[in-house]
Amino acid sequence: MFAVWRSGALNQSTFCLIVSLAMADFLVGCLAVPLALLEGMKIETSFSSCLFISCVLIVPLQASVLNLLAIAVDRCLRVCIPFRYKSSVNKRHSWSWLLAGVCWMLACLLGFIPMFGWYNHETLKELNSTSFNCEFKAVIPTSYMVNFIFCGVFIPPLVIMIALYSYIFFKIRSLSRGKAGVAESETYTQKEHRLAVSLLLVLVLFVVFWLPLNVMHTINFYSQNTQVSASVMYCGVILSHANSVVNPVVYAFKVPKIRAEFSMIWRQVTGSRQQEDRISRTPEIQTRAGDGNICQVDFNAGK
Repeated sequence: MFAVWRSGALNQSTFCLIVSLAMADFLVGCLAVPLALLEGMKIETSFSSCLFISCVLIVPLQASVLNLLAIAVDRCLRVCIPFRYKSSVNKRHSWSWLLAGVCWMLACLLGFIPMFGWYNHETLKELNSTSFNCEFKAVIPTSYMVNFIFCGVFIPPLVIMIALYSYIFFKIRSLSRGKAGVAESETYTQKEHRLAVSLLLVLVLFVVFWLPLNVMHTINFYSQNTQVSASVMYCGVILSHANSVVNPVVYAFKVPKIRAEFSMIWRQVTGSRQQEDRISRTPEIQTRAGDGNICQVDFNAGK
């Protein structure tokens, strides 16, 4: 997020949405992971508090899916109607922040649906006191995770994004063939192709890291004979959270503007450290030089 801000790319809609996606990764690291650890420790809390914590864990997933979908739509518009896109969208880039805000509002709405009644009523009925050992599966029903989150919110946007990126690459290839030999057109298509590949990689990694956990929930819900063990489920949770660690690396190495800004920040940091090292060594060198001069004077005086 800092690198995008430093590069001045926030006036471009795609990078605004990338920052919104990075915010979801940041929340996973600073909020979702600690809360997941608390639930893993089975802390004693009230049913409502445990339900609220579990809903918070779901929100970053929904935000990531919706932001990835918004990025795919934005890229498709840029490739399909480039002149209208440049004249309207880039000049009025506030719409991208509005779109990011809508994504987060929908993510919060979808993530907090269990608070409005779609929770595990059996756990609430079995409670003998006001508090119990908080667990995600004890308050969030598997039907919500499978039928609503996976089948309703995860799969349809994924299919739409695959279709959009397939059309984007088809359009870029047709543009490069139709305007072969034109330097400006080739530069534009190459730039769009590189950015599309980078964003597609982010999407592929998201699916790779999050799909196993959703498949495990589906197996536990629909299969009566086969149940995924708790240890395997925890591995799936860790894998899904690891996606938030990998995404910044992809941004830093695959998106040209962010990579250039990261390189500049790295050079500034390492350069300042080298300068501090030289400054700190200067008094030592001067001291050694002074000692040498003193020794030389004493030696001559002895003669």
